[in-house]
Amino acid sequence: MRRRLREGITIMDTIGFLGCGNMGGAIARAVCKAVDPKKVFLANRTAAKAQALAKELGCKTATNAEVAGDCDLIFLAVKPQMMEALLDPLKFTLDERPSRFVLCSMAAGLSIARIQEMAGEDFPVIRIMPNTPASVGEGMIQYCSSNVTAEEEEAFLKIMAPAGRLDAVPESLIDAASCVSGCGPAWVYQFIEALADGGVACGLPRAKAQEYAAQMVLGSAKLVLESGKHPGELKDAVCSPGGSTIQGVRVLEERGLRGAVMDAVIASYNKTKEMGKG
Repeated sequence: MRRRLREGITIMDTIGFLGCGNMGGAIARAVCKAVDPKKVFLANRTAAKAQALAKELGCKTATNAEVAGDCDLIFLAVKPQMMEALLDPLKFTLDERPSRFVLCSMAAGLSIARIQEMAGEDFPVIRIMPNTPASVGEGMIQYCSSNVTAEEEEAFLKIMAPAGRLDAVPESLIDAASCVSGCGPAWVYQFIEALADGGVACGLPRAKAQEYAAQMVLGSAKLVLESGKHPGELKDAVCSPGGSTIQGVRVLEERGLRGAVMDAVIASYNKTKEMGKG
């Protein structure tokens, strides 16, 4: 690996993952579409999980210390409550590195300053809030950074491009953003499942009902993004006077769908803020 001064620019040649869970695995799958998988190193508390993912993607496994000591871009892909236990044994390794590197945290609720504190120094940090659709190239990922150069940010965006859309936001907004696009897939899956259940109740085979519901959600989301129209306007366009769709809309309003979804976002936001205090 090419060495360079700590105060210089990181050439993101080698990429490491500390953690290979659902989110770490999703980002690793995307990253391996942008770079040579042989330059991607996976470390995980359960070695078998890292080995299985490495076999799938064609990358390599490593220890936490090896990733911390050698990789240019290091993804911290563990849960917030596990971050301190992950970084504490690696402080010396990170501090002794002669080369510059960038840490990338995807832990909900943990600020950049807190990550730097846990790592032992104000290292360059990119904080991202990804979601699992990144594994199929349709993620929505917000990011912010500290002590990262424009060149490093550009290199990072190229590496992450296969994951989906990336949007730079102030760190003050990243928790709120994560509760819409980071938590949101779980609620969308609930909605797809409920639509499919309704279809089955009306006589559709399960596989067909699920396919129709999922494609409908995919197409509807694409129409929102590409048309630029307000969702309410698009909803109205589907509802014919006296038709069947408006009756379904009426039921959803009566059952409090809109308020329940808003409450879900707010509850997730409050929990995220709580995790950040730990």
